[in-house]
Amino acid sequence: MPENQAGSPVNAPASTAGVTGTAAKVVYTKYDGSLHWHHDGWLLGEDEHGAWLGCPPRTRAARGAEPPVVWEEAFVMLFPRDAWWTATFNDRPARCAIYCDITTVPRWLDGQVTMVDLDLDVLLMRDGRLFVDDEDEFAEHLVRYGYPSEVIGRAESSAAWLMAAIAAGTPPFDGTHERWLSGVR
Repeated sequence: MPENQAGSPVNAPASTAGVTGTAAKVVYTKYDGSLHWHHDGWLLGEDEHGAWLGCPPRTRAARGAEPPVVWEEAFVMLFPRDAWWTATFNDRPARCAIYCDITTVPRWLDGQVTMVDLDLDVLLMRDGRLFVDDEDEFAEHLVRYGYPSEVIGRAESSAAWLMAAIAAGTPPFDGTHERWLSGVR
């Protein structure tokens, strides 16, 4: 597995008033170890689905070494213990309600969660559309980075599982996130 890089720090969320949790850093890399999306947030707690991290409105994030962007709406992220995906649940009025990244299993160390972004994404839009995104990027990167067959299989099966689970409203895609999201609005 490629070695992960922490990258340069991103400024803490713009407003943390009222947020209860422990500061944490989220770091996605690409398969070659290069820094991808990274930002700060607050570890809110854990449940049977995994660890929940919250980000209040106006959280700053950066992709690689690019200048930071500001995400206007609050959101919570779920990092399962043994699954090849992460899930982001966006507050209204964001057009995308649920954004799942297909990744390697998230790993925690010293207040930082790190995983490799495997390109495929599963999105549920507010208008009800549910789809797999970035299949072209996945196809390109499986050649460029030489994804092993196990990684390809895990990525594809994770995307298929997420499509079915979100469509059926299977926990944690049944509103479970609302109690966590209420803590960062």
